[in-house]
Amino acid sequence: MSQTDYQGKLDEFRKYIRKIKHYEEAVGLIYWDLRTGAPKKGMNERSEVIGELSTEAFKLSVSDEMGEYLDYFTEPDHQQQLDETNQRIVGEAKKEYDRSKKIPPAMYQEYVVLTSQAESKWEEAKETSDFAMFQPYLEKIVNTNLKFVELWGYEGHKYNTLLDMYEPGMTVEKLDEVFSALRQEVVPLLAEIQKAEKPDRSFLRQKFDAAKQKQFSLFILKELGYDFEAGRLDETVHPFATGLNPGDVRITTRYLPEDATSALFGTIHECGHALYEQNISPDLIGTNLCTGTSMGIHESQSRFWENMVGRSREFWSRYYGDLQRTFPGQLDDVSEDAFYRAVNHTEPSLVRIEADELTYNLHIMIRYEIEKGLLSGEFTVADLPQVWNAKYREYLGVEPDNDAEGVLQDVHWAGGSFGYFPSYALGNMYAAQFAHTLRQEIPQFDELLAKGDFAPIKEFLSEHIYKYGKSQTPNEIIRRVTGEDLNPQYLVDYLKDKYKPLYGLS
Repeated sequence: MSQTDYQGKLDEFRKYIRKIKHYEEAVGLIYWDLRTGAPKKGMNERSEVIGELSTEAFKLSVSDEMGEYLDYFTEPDHQQQLDETNQRIVGEAKKEYDRSKKIPPAMYQEYVVLTSQAESKWEEAKETSDFAMFQPYLEKIVNTNLKFVELWGYEGHKYNTLLDMYEPGMTVEKLDEVFSALRQEVVPLLAEIQKAEKPDRSFLRQKFDAAKQKQFSLFILKELGYDFEAGRLDETVHPFATGLNPGDVRITTRYLPEDATSALFGTIHECGHALYEQNISPDLIGTNLCTGTSMGIHESQSRFWENMVGRSREFWSRYYGDLQRTFPGQLDDVSEDAFYRAVNHTEPSLVRIEADELTYNLHIMIRYEIEKGLLSGEFTVADLPQVWNAKYREYLGVEPDNDAEGVLQDVHWAGGSFGYFPSYALGNMYAAQFAHTLRQEIPQFDELLAKGDFAPIKEFLSEHIYKYGKSQTPNEIIRRVTGEDLNPQYLVDYLKDKYKPLYGLS
C-alpha cells in the first residue's frame, strides 16, 4: 500500500473514532439534562434513549470495521509508521475493543438502561431514606458487573479488572499497601486532634441565601480561570462535572440553605475537573484521548483546587472580605483566622462529600472494603446497610441514623461505577505529590494564592498534565512531573504540616 493509501486509511480510522465520540457527546448531553432538570415523568423514556444511543456507540467500538482497522494498524510495518499520538489512539481503541467485544450488545444496552433508571430511583430512595426501594436495582447492577468481570477475565482479585477501568495499572495489592500506610499515619493524628480544642463553627450554620451563594460561586469560578464560554454552572442533587468536549465542560453544585461552604467547596472541586477538561490539547478533540488519563489523576485536580488552594490560609486572606461583603452582617464579627480554622476543622463525620481532608480518605477506604466484599461474595447487597454502619463505627466511631446519610449518600453505585471510589484517595495522594513539585517549580506559590493570581499555577498544570489528556498513563504523568512513582508520604506530610499547627500539636 502506498503512503497515500496508508494516510487515507488513517484518516478513515480517525473519522470513525470521531463518529463514536459524537455519539458519546450526545449521550453526555442527554445525561446532563436528565440530572439537572428533565421532568421526572420523562425519566423512563429518556433512559431508553440513552441506552439506544450508547449501544450504537458501543456497536461501533466492537464492529468488524473497527476490528479491521485495529488489525491493520497493529501490524508491525503499519504500526511503526504511526506517530506517538496515533499509536496511543490505536492502543486505546484496541484496549476498549478487546474488553467490549466480550460483552453482547443486548446485555450492554440493558445495563445502560438499568443504570439510567437506577440513578433516578436512587434520588427517590435517598429523599425518603429507603434503601429497600433502591436495593433491587443495585442487586442487578452488582450481578451484571460480576458477569462483566467473568467475561473480561481477571488476574488476582476480581476487583482488579474494575479498578483498571478507572486507574490503569492499579491493583488491590497496591491499594492495600498505600491505604495501609496512609491509615497508620492518619488514625493516630486524628486521635490526637480529637483531644485538642475544637474551633468554633457555629457561624457557618446560619441561613445563607442560595442566590448569593451562587453569586459568590460564580465569582470564584471566574477567579480560578474556569472558562464560561466553554461551560456553565447548574444545580443538581449530587455535584458533578461533565466534559462534552474542551469547548463545553459543564459543572453542577448544590446549595444548602444553612451552610455557606458546602456549595462553594463543591463548586471549586468540580472546577478542578473542568479546568482539566477545558485545557486538553485541541489536537486531541474528536479522539479517544480527549479526556483525563484516569480518575485518580482527575480527582487529583479537583482535590488540589478544592483543598490545597481553596482551603488554604492564603486563599482566604485574599477572598474572605469578598465573602463577608456577599453576606453583609452575617460574618462581620468573624475573623479571617476563625473562618480559616472553621473550614479546616477535622472530626469524624457521616457524609463523604462533607468530610474534611484528614478523615476523607477513611470514608474512601470504607467504600473500597465494601466494593471488594461485594465482588468477592463476602456479603450481599441486602447486607449493605448493616455492613456500612458497622464499618463507620470501626473506622470513624460514628453511625448514621438513616440510610440517606448512610449507604444511600453516593450516586456512584447507581451508575455502576464500581472501582471508582479509590480514585478519590489516590487523587489526594497525587495532589499532594503534584503540590510538592509545584512549590519547587513556582517558589512564589503562596504569594500567588494570596494575590488571587492563579494563572501561573493553571498554566503549569495545563502544560504538564492537562494538555496530554489520555495520551499518557497515570504512571507516566506522575513520574514525569514529580520524578517518582506514587508516594503516599507526601499526603501524610501535607496533612501533618497543616493540621498540627491548626490544633496546637507539636
